Amino acid sequence: MGEFEPSIIAFTCAWCGYPSAVLAGVNRIEYPAGVNIVRVMCTGMIEPSYVMRALEYGADGVVIVGCLMEHCHYLVGNKRAQERADMIRPLLEMMGLGAGRLRTEWINASERVKFAAAMNDFSAALKKLGPNPLGDCGDGGQGTADGRGSGP
Repeated sequence: MGEFEPSIIAFTCAWCGYPSAVLAGVNRIEYPAGVNIVRVMCTGMIEPSYVMRALEYGADGVVIVGCLMEHCHYLVGNKRAQERADMIRPLLEMMGLGAGRLRTEWINASERVKFAAAMNDFSAALKKLGPNPLGDCGDGGQGTADGRGSGP
Protein backbone atom coordinates (compact mmCIF):
# COMPACT_ATOMS: atom_id res chain seq x y z
CA MET A 1 0.00 0.00 0.00
CA GLY A 2 1.38 3.41 -0.99
CA GLU A 3 1.68 6.64 0.92
CA PHE A 4 -1.57 8.29 2.00
CA GLU A 5 -2.62 10.96 -0.52
CA PRO A 6 -5.38 13.17 0.87
CA SER A 7 -8.57 13.81 -1.04
CA ILE A 8 -9.32 17.53 -0.94
CA ILE A 9 -12.50 19.28 -2.04
CA ALA A 10 -11.66 22.84 -3.08
CA PHE A 11 -14.67 25.14 -3.31
CA THR A 12 -13.40 27.98 -5.50
CA CYS A 13 -15.15 31.21 -6.42
CA ALA A 14 -15.65 31.88 -10.12
CA TRP A 15 -13.81 35.21 -9.99
CA CYS A 16 -10.52 34.55 -8.18
CA GLY A 17 -10.21 31.04 -6.76
CA TYR A 18 -11.06 29.16 -9.93
CA PRO A 19 -8.95 31.34 -12.28
CA SER A 20 -5.94 30.94 -9.98
CA ALA A 21 -6.38 27.15 -10.13
CA VAL A 22 -6.69 27.26 -13.92
CA LEU A 23 -3.59 29.41 -14.23
CA ALA A 24 -1.66 27.03 -11.99
CA GLY A 25 -2.60 24.20 -14.33
CA VAL A 26 -1.90 26.15 -17.53
CA ASN A 27 1.52 27.16 -16.19
CA ARG A 28 2.22 23.57 -15.07
CA ILE A 29 2.67 24.52 -11.45
CA GLU A 30 2.26 21.28 -9.56
CA TYR A 31 -0.22 20.75 -6.78
CA PRO A 32 -1.62 17.45 -5.47
CA ALA A 33 -3.72 15.31 -7.79
CA GLY A 34 -6.14 14.72 -4.91
CA VAL A 35 -7.45 18.30 -5.16
CA ASN A 36 -10.97 18.21 -6.62
CA ILE A 37 -12.17 21.65 -7.65
CA VAL A 38 -15.80 22.70 -7.31
CA ARG A 39 -16.46 26.10 -8.86
CA VAL A 40 -19.12 28.27 -7.23
CA MET A 41 -20.10 31.81 -8.16
CA CYS A 42 -19.08 33.13 -4.74
CA THR A 43 -17.72 31.53 -1.60
CA GLY A 44 -20.55 33.26 0.26
CA MET A 45 -22.96 30.68 -1.17
CA ILE A 46 -21.15 27.76 0.49
CA GLU A 47 -23.44 26.45 3.17
CA PRO A 48 -21.99 24.61 6.18
CA SER A 49 -23.82 21.51 4.96
CA TYR A 50 -21.62 21.49 1.81
CA VAL A 51 -18.50 21.21 3.96
CA MET A 52 -20.02 18.58 6.21
CA ARG A 53 -21.32 16.57 3.26
CA ALA A 54 -17.90 16.58 1.58
CA LEU A 55 -16.36 15.16 4.76
CA GLU A 56 -19.22 12.69 5.18
CA TYR A 57 -18.57 11.37 1.67
CA GLY A 58 -14.92 10.74 2.44
CA ALA A 59 -12.97 13.91 1.65
CA ASP A 60 -9.96 14.22 3.92
CA GLY A 61 -10.15 18.01 3.84
CA VAL A 62 -12.11 20.94 2.47
CA VAL A 63 -10.63 24.24 1.38
CA ILE A 64 -12.61 27.35 0.47
CA VAL A 65 -10.73 29.58 -1.98
CA GLY A 66 -12.08 33.02 -2.75
CA CYS A 67 -11.25 36.62 -3.55
CA LEU A 68 -8.97 38.70 -1.37
CA MET A 69 -10.90 39.89 1.67
CA GLU A 70 -11.69 43.44 0.58
CA HIS A 71 -12.10 42.55 -3.11
CA CYS A 72 -15.09 40.20 -3.23
CA HIS A 73 -17.05 40.67 -6.45
CA TYR A 74 -20.21 40.26 -4.39
CA LEU A 75 -18.96 42.65 -1.67
CA VAL A 76 -19.18 40.45 1.44
CA GLY A 77 -19.38 36.88 0.17
CA ASN A 78 -15.90 35.95 1.33
CA LYS A 79 -16.55 37.49 4.76
CA ARG A 80 -19.69 35.37 5.04
CA ALA A 81 -17.68 32.28 4.02
CA GLN A 82 -15.02 33.05 6.64
CA GLU A 83 -17.67 33.49 9.35
CA ARG A 84 -19.23 30.15 8.41
CA ALA A 85 -15.84 28.41 8.37
CA ASP A 86 -15.08 29.84 11.79
CA MET A 87 -18.43 28.47 12.98
CA ILE A 88 -17.78 24.98 11.52
CA ARG A 89 -14.29 24.45 12.96
CA PRO A 90 -15.40 23.93 16.60
CA LEU A 91 -17.98 21.43 15.37
CA LEU A 92 -15.25 19.48 13.55
CA GLU A 93 -13.22 19.43 16.76
CA MET A 94 -16.22 18.26 18.76
CA MET A 95 -16.82 15.46 16.24
CA GLY A 96 -13.21 14.32 16.56
CA LEU A 97 -12.31 15.17 12.96
CA GLY A 98 -10.10 18.14 13.80
CA ALA A 99 -10.51 21.76 12.79
CA GLY A 100 -7.49 21.37 10.51
CA ARG A 101 -9.64 19.57 7.95
CA LEU A 102 -11.17 22.91 6.91
CA ARG A 103 -9.13 25.77 5.55
CA THR A 104 -9.89 29.11 3.91
CA GLU A 105 -7.62 30.85 1.41
CA TRP A 106 -8.11 34.33 -0.04
CA ILE A 107 -6.27 34.58 -3.35
CA ASN A 108 -6.19 36.99 -6.28
CA ALA A 109 -7.09 35.55 -9.71
CA SER A 110 -3.50 35.84 -10.95
CA GLU A 111 -1.86 34.22 -7.91
CA ARG A 112 -1.32 30.79 -9.45
CA VAL A 113 1.83 30.10 -7.41
CA LYS A 114 0.02 31.01 -4.18
CA PHE A 115 -2.86 28.69 -5.11
CA ALA A 116 -0.52 25.75 -5.74
CA ALA A 117 1.46 26.48 -2.56
CA ALA A 118 -1.77 26.59 -0.53
CA MET A 119 -2.89 23.22 -1.92
CA ASN A 120 0.54 21.66 -1.30
CA ASP A 121 0.60 23.04 2.25
CA PHE A 122 -2.93 21.82 3.00
CA SER A 123 -2.16 18.38 1.61
CA ALA A 124 0.94 18.14 3.83
CA ALA A 125 -1.11 19.18 6.88
CA LEU A 126 -3.75 16.55 6.07
CA LYS A 127 -1.07 13.87 5.72
CA LYS A 128 -0.10 14.64 9.33
CA LEU A 129 -3.76 14.36 10.41
CA GLY A 130 -4.21 11.10 8.52
CA PRO A 131 -7.23 9.83 6.61
CA ASN A 132 -10.72 11.09 7.41
CA PRO A 133 -11.89 8.82 10.25
CA LEU A 134 -15.42 8.85 8.83
CA GLY A 135 -14.26 7.11 5.67
CA ASP A 136 -17.11 7.22 3.17
CA CYS A 137 -20.32 7.32 5.17
CA GLY A 138 -22.42 8.67 2.33
CA ASP A 139 -24.81 6.69 0.17
CA GLY A 140 -22.45 6.64 -2.82
CA GLY A 141 -24.50 9.18 -4.74
CA GLN A 142 -27.66 7.06 -4.61
CA GLY A 143 -29.72 9.67 -2.79
CA THR A 144 -31.45 12.70 -4.21
CA ALA A 145 -30.07 16.22 -4.29
CA ASP A 146 -32.09 17.22 -1.24
CA GLY A 147 -30.42 14.50 0.86
CA ARG A 148 -33.32 12.04 0.96
CA GLY A 149 -32.67 8.42 0.11
CA SER A 150 -33.54 7.00 -3.29
CA GLY A 151 -36.07 4.51 -1.89
CA PRO A 152 -39.81 5.07 -1.36
